[in-house]
Amino acid sequence: MKKAYLYLENGQVLEGKSFGASGTAMGELVFTTGMTGCVESLTDPSYYGQLVVYTFPQFGNPGICLADKESPSVRMGGVVVREYCEAPSNFRCDMTVDQFLKEQNVVGIAGVDTRMLTQMLRDGGVLNAVITTEEAKPDMDALKAFKIIKSVESTSETEIQVQMPKGEIEYSVALIDYGAKQSIANSLLARGCKVTIYPYNTPAEDILAGGHDGVMLSNGPGDPADNPFCIEQIQKLLGKIPMFGICLGHQMMALAAGGKTVKMKFGHRGANQPVKDLNDGSVSITSQNHGYAVDGDSLPKEGVLRFVNVNDGTCEGVDYPAYHAFSLQFHPEAHGGPLDTLTAFDRFTDMMKEGL
Repeated sequence: MKKAYLYLENGQVLEGKSFGASGTAMGELVFTTGMTGCVESLTDPSYYGQLVVYTFPQFGNPGICLADKESPSVRMGGVVVREYCEAPSNFRCDMTVDQFLKEQNVVGIAGVDTRMLTQMLRDGGVLNAVITTEEAKPDMDALKAFKIIKSVESTSETEIQVQMPKGEIEYSVALIDYGAKQSIANSLLARGCKVTIYPYNTPAEDILAGGHDGVMLSNGPGDPADNPFCIEQIQKLLGKIPMFGICLGHQMMALAAGGKTVKMKFGHRGANQPVKDLNDGSVSITSQNHGYAVDGDSLPKEGVLRFVNVNDGTCEGVDYPAYHAFSLQFHPEAHGGPLDTLTAFDRFTDMMKEGL
């Protein structure tokens, strides 16, 4: 089996086995603790440009079921696992993870100590890294200087798309696509929403002219502050139409309202993040994928901190009563992952029913 190498910006080099495509990928090395949802995580646009360490020791046991994809292609730069499954057992399986990554031209490395890597990232923070099947050492100066850019531009659809519910249309929702997971649209469709998907660079005036009942701000990759145009459009929409933001949409809504965001040490990535609702004290288990967070202390008077992470106290959700808007850092529509908070979409439809 062909060798692969993982170079870290701190100088460490790990040797492993190549799977997926051959070649070289440079990116930000992060870890995820999810035990399920292989194809869902691989095709999650929020991972754009990142090299992802899977903490669960075996990867790809159920194989790849193409019907579970969250976007048309794999968005992460590379995959790091302890062991990948060459012979999956699942009646829904369409192909192995090795075949899928080859098809998608994504490099992978197996046979490395993912526990050690996870502890390193947890203790020291995320690092830039290179996965390569080449013998030549990568340019370490370029590695240290690497930064993901134009991430939203790279993950958004470029044309307006419309998805229709199976039954009667109850509401019309404008979904602004920063790298949206299909599960978000599916959750809206299941509630009778006609979903019009707009590219990330759509002017607010065009969205308001569409006559929609509400606006959905999607998830997406990268630093929210790198998207000034998107933030400006959200500012123009706030208070004019009911709004719900998830993940990157949550962060940019806070920036549009006058709050701040911060880069986290290693982020939250996985399907086991406990979140507390400050309204009633209940705790839900959530799926998350982000490296930035809203600074809860920076929220303007219009923003009310609603949810916090039980582990580290970071902001997980904000209510904006004056704007008829709310946002969540976690994914209520998670696939695969817990669906404890799926009722957030019911809250959104109730908000659209009430109007402004």
